[in-house]
Amino acid sequence: MLKKLALVSLSAISAMAMHTFELNINDKDLGLALKLDMGQFSNVEPGTTFVGAKYLKADAEHSDFNDDMDLEPYYEINFLKTKNIGSSGMALGLGIKANYTEYDDLVFSSVPLGFEGIYIVPDMREIPVTFNASIYYAPEVLSMRDAHEYFEFGMNVRFEVIENGLIVVGYRNMNTSYEITDNKNKYYNYNNSGYIGFKFAF
Repeated sequence: MLKKLALVSLSAISAMAMHTFELNINDKDLGLALKLDMGQFSNVEPGTTFVGAKYLKADAEHSDFNDDMDLEPYYEINFLKTKNIGSSGMALGLGIKANYTEYDDLVFSSVPLGFEGIYIVPDMREIPVTFNASIYYAPEVLSMRDAHEYFEFGMNVRFEVIENGLIVVGYRNMNTSYEITDNKNKYYNYNNSGYIGFKFAF
């Protein structure tokens, strides 16, 4: 039993302690993400501290925006600090992001704070399976330019079909709120969609 718990804990650490690159798509959207493990560059413990960047070219069909418009891309840089929870195969993290996008002549920029969780399914040695979930929120005080508020929720499951090569199936919901006037805000869902993709660790 102790040996099994040790293996689960080791798997959780090794799954987190790597740089990763992800490409995900659906019929309309294209997403790219890069995450760097700072433990490979400094004295920080590997698998605990990450910086990354994300790009999403979303289609208006998966949003509240006008279907006739060409939706502007979403850009993001992020920081995440994680901790493994004993030998449970779970890790929890606290994160911060800085994001940017545009709508018509309005500029959206915010600094959301969030929470992330990862769970590695035990006894899946042939094809390891990992579940991930995240939630981020930026209230008005962390929103800039024409932004009023930001909320994001996402979850995915990853299947390591080859060593350091994973298939990702996920869902994301990203909500932006614009301050149109001093007393009027307009809420738009930027993207609400499922996706599938590849994730590579190196």
